[in-house]
Amino acid sequence: MTYNIFSSTAPAMPMPTKGTEICKLLLSKVSKDMQEPLVPMAIPALAAHLCDVKFMYSDNKYYELCGQMGHLIGPSGIGKAQLSSLIEAIQRKFRDHDDVEYKRLEDWTRQTKTKGANKEKPERPDVSFWFPPSDLTNPAFIQNAMALEKQGGRTQYLNLPEVEMADKMCGGHRQVSQTIRNIYDMHRAGALRATEQGVTGNPILRVNITFSSTPDAARTFYRKDLTNGFFGRIPFAYKARGERKGRIPRQGSYDEEFLAKLDRYLLRLENCKGQFVVKPLNKIADQLAEEMASLADLADDDTLFELSHRSIFAAWKKGATLWILNDRTWSRSIGDYVVWFCYYDLWSKVRVFGDMFKGGDALEEDAPKSGPKNMLDSLDTSFNEQQLEALRVSLGKSKTGTKHQLNVWKNRKFITYSNQTGLYTKTEEYLKN
Repeated sequence: MTYNIFSSTAPAMPMPTKGTEICKLLLSKVSKDMQEPLVPMAIPALAAHLCDVKFMYSDNKYYELCGQMGHLIGPSGIGKAQLSSLIEAIQRKFRDHDDVEYKRLEDWTRQTKTKGANKEKPERPDVSFWFPPSDLTNPAFIQNAMALEKQGGRTQYLNLPEVEMADKMCGGHRQVSQTIRNIYDMHRAGALRATEQGVTGNPILRVNITFSSTPDAARTFYRKDLTNGFFGRIPFAYKARGERKGRIPRQGSYDEEFLAKLDRYLLRLENCKGQFVVKPLNKIADQLAEEMASLADLADDDTLFELSHRSIFAAWKKGATLWILNDRTWSRSIGDYVVWFCYYDLWSKVRVFGDMFKGGDALEEDAPKSGPKNMLDSLDTSFNEQQLEALRVSLGKSKTGTKHQLNVWKNRKFITYSNQTGLYTKTEEYLKN
């Protein structure tokens, strides 16, 4: 495995090199301590500039690159607001477009109010917003999705500074799960609305969206949704507080030089049209699928395995976006980032929600202690069956799964067995990795 998601330390982000210069640019103005979580969080905003683009995944089906999401989690005061500053720089064109649309809507409202009761009212202009405000209501969200679909299927992007704002956008917390699943899978909204013109309101949801919250708010928000597919569809970026430092983090300004460089990348996204197959990217996805199965076997955890499927797919979409940003050219650095995106998402889930995978309700700081664990790392280099059995029992797992787990570890060449000593021993290959 490339990274250890069971560690207390976050998977180390690859250094931006040839092919991922955009990552270096994105990091150039944020404080050093927030660089790691902001790269995966910025890509949904970048990908919102794409339209009429599809990529073939490893399952041989083509997918659009909309539906990209991210949830930035960190303690209060950690620096999460830096995400909004970066996004405002990325979405300047979206803001300019929306300012014109707001003006059209204001003009229509003013004309409507000045018309007498017996006068024919002007028709509402066919406006659409690319970067709606964070306090968007559900009717406005659906209406905007309808307008965007009518105008060619553009992706709308939302950045919600507090995750609870999703309740208002989706029409209540009970509706959040279904709405997010429809966004991720690019399905129709599934909610018709009655208007004066008739029944309408079931557009395809082409949406990219990012959230921010503290760990406690995130645990409360997802508490009842860890196993229904909604939770797994959202990639997470967790930033722990770390040690206390008596120094204010330094940030840069998004000056004209930065914006000019950024605009050249955005132009690549806007100009990209068509269907593509990036074989090295799909090879990375297949590699990750094998590694995720191994990780789940080390922890003997089905929840972790199920979550990994969508972590791979979300990382693959980010990789396709980076490929376009690199002028449709593959590089090894893009592959390194795709792998890191996947592991960082799963590590974040384990660190914040690990104890809740089995229905636990501990404090956030206790999540890693009772969440999924690499059981092989918890054993000595050489051990017997009874030691693994005792470990499984201490973690709340059944004794009967011990022999099966040992066979899986042997098949994956994690361990070998000695008939002479009756001991299992970790292989050099496992210890090296």
